[in-house]
Amino acid sequence: MKKRKIGFELHRSSRIVKRYMDKDASKSYVEKITGTHGWVIGYLYNNRHRDIFQKDFEKEFNIRRSTASKLLSLMESNDLIKRESVPYDARLKRIVLTEKALEVQCIVEKAFAKMEEKIKEGITDEELEIFFRVLDKVNKNMERNDSEND
Repeated sequence: MKKRKIGFELHRSSRIVKRYMDKDASKSYVEKITGTHGWVIGYLYNNRHRDIFQKDFEKEFNIRRSTASKLLSLMESNDLIKRESVPYDARLKRIVLTEKALEVQCIVEKAFAKMEEKIKEGITDEELEIFFRVLDKVNKNMERNDSEND
């Protein structure tokens, strides 16, 4: 049996999921919506009851400031988000979904639910539990390593 590498397999799985979401037929509702944009829209929608700033976004998605800035700028230019000042601190800009993004949220949510069901096909609840426990350990190991290198 070929010795498999965890990092490679995680990357491979991530690419497969991204490709699936990027070619989903339900995306015809709006041009240039990527799977990543869908995840961001979902996160902002599910947290619409509170102010979300770029630093919150970076932490949630575990991405660097430059990556977050590029992604948010692209979404802003595609009229999916806007940045608004908050009355309690002129330096801060909260990230808010636009009407266009709110219109696509329902479709994005359905597409993600469909993808989640596809991913879980043939996998038992027990296998999922084990998978998530192992994945939590992998993430914890890598986050600890990442903070040690900062």
